Amino acid sequence: MIEGISHVTFIVRDLDKTEKLLSTVLAARKIYDSGSGTFSLSRERFFMIAGMWVVIMEGDGLPTRTYNHMAFKIPDDEYDEYLERIQSLQLEVREDRARVEGEGRSIYFYDYDNHMFELHTGTLNERLERYEKGRE
Repeated sequence: MIEGISHVTFIVRDLDKTEKLLSTVLAARKIYDSGSGTFSLSRERFFMIAGMWVVIMEGDGLPTRTYNHMAFKIPDDEYDEYLERIQSLQLEVREDRARVEGEGRSIYFYDYDNHMFELHTGTLNERLERYEKGRE
């Protein structure tokens, strides 16, 4: 039986640069750094982000950008603060998709290795309730 998500791993070229992104934007707390030794395929670091285990592992980043992404929930009243954090690192912010009122707001941005992240203010229940109303 699946108990939940164990962890998410991102392959990145520069561990230090990505660590700064994770700690600055997502308030990640580093819990492990392999240093020069490895137990896995390459050097890696483990972080906790809102109770989730996130791993960055050294390697070649993604060759292209897609809409595949990982989304984190943020409070709506902190939207501008998060946008400033992202902009302070000069990360590319992707234009938001068209939305209907009531499904929350999102900030989509890319890391240095073509991974896309989303910071979203809504919840699944809010979105489903809004979609149930149809296009008004």
